[in-house]
Amino acid sequence: MFTLAQSRTAPKELIDFAKNEIQDVLMNVRSVNYVMLCSTDGFDLAHVYKRDGYNSTKLAAVSSSILAMVAAFMNEIHLEGCQSITLDADNGKAILTSIPFYTLKNASNKIIQY
Repeated sequence: MFTLAQSRTAPKELIDFAKNEIQDVLMNVRSVNYVMLCSTDGFDLAHVYKRDGYNSTKLAAVSSSILAMVAAFMNEIHLEGCQSITLDADNGKAILTSIPFYTLKNASNKIIQY
């Protein structure tokens, strides 16, 4: 029987740290109702909300796909480093943004210090 030795998620300490950070965004930025942290391969790592009604599993998967399609598009038009996408609708906005590796590394180092 084949078993995976590695986990398909980030370390619990990093997820807890990130959840505290996104909770801070939710509570301190007016009109934000939902914040999610997901992996580049489309898995929900953490989410917080004031108003539920979202399928976080689907949102993570679709967000990952959108970022991948935009990255391919940017590559075709010879632009580099797409960091965020804003979707502007009549009843709100959705912002998809990547978190640079060095930011995650700094967060990991802070966790290790405690």
